[in-house]
Amino acid sequence: MLRNGLLFLLLYLFCSRAALCLEVEIARGIGKFAVKHGERQITILRNQDTEAMITPDFARTSRPCPPFCAQPMEVAGGVKTIGEIELIQFMQTDLKDGSGILVDARTPDWHERGTIPGSLNIPYTALNPAQGADDLTLAESLSLLGVGWQDETWDFNSAKTAVLWCNGPWCGQSPAAIRGMLSLGYPPDKIRYYRGGLQLWLLFGLPVVYPDGRLREE
Repeated sequence: MLRNGLLFLLLYLFCSRAALCLEVEIARGIGKFAVKHGERQITILRNQDTEAMITPDFARTSRPCPPFCAQPMEVAGGVKTIGEIELIQFMQTDLKDGSGILVDARTPDWHERGTIPGSLNIPYTALNPAQGADDLTLAESLSLLGVGWQDETWDFNSAKTAVLWCNGPWCGQSPAAIRGMLSLGYPPDKIRYYRGGLQLWLLFGLPVVYPDGRLREE
């Protein structure tokens, strides 16, 4: 018994110090990693409390439809829909090296309630002319995506691979942003749709960051 107790204690100390032996990994072989959010490095790590529950504001099963209607798996032709594993891979590669951008396409009031680390808030209303975005707003928004204006047209030669998301499979804000981008000529193969959005991100116990830098771990 004493020997088993010592082995357990040594294993606990080793795991704690080496940040290994996570009970709840993100996926097999993916324990945690860091992303840059503004000037901060934030660790993406699932909540290790196996009794944790999703936050009440994302636990509702029913919202008025419209506008909160189920979104199609394929939001537009040529635009790839991704899940959590693909999002994690994107954050570890394209987002890290600057060739990609993670876009929180929700309105600012939703963004202030917490966002996926590494995301930049570009509301869908600023990416879609049909939602009221004027030329100046579009120029400002598209510049963040690596798009310029040349010879009286949008120049997508340096466009970043953009992953857009909103509140969940029932949220139409990121699909509206994607449709707006496509209407302007954004290459569909440079757009990804994270349909699960914040609801599924929270369901997996992944962290959310607030504008003031505070972290919430579900």
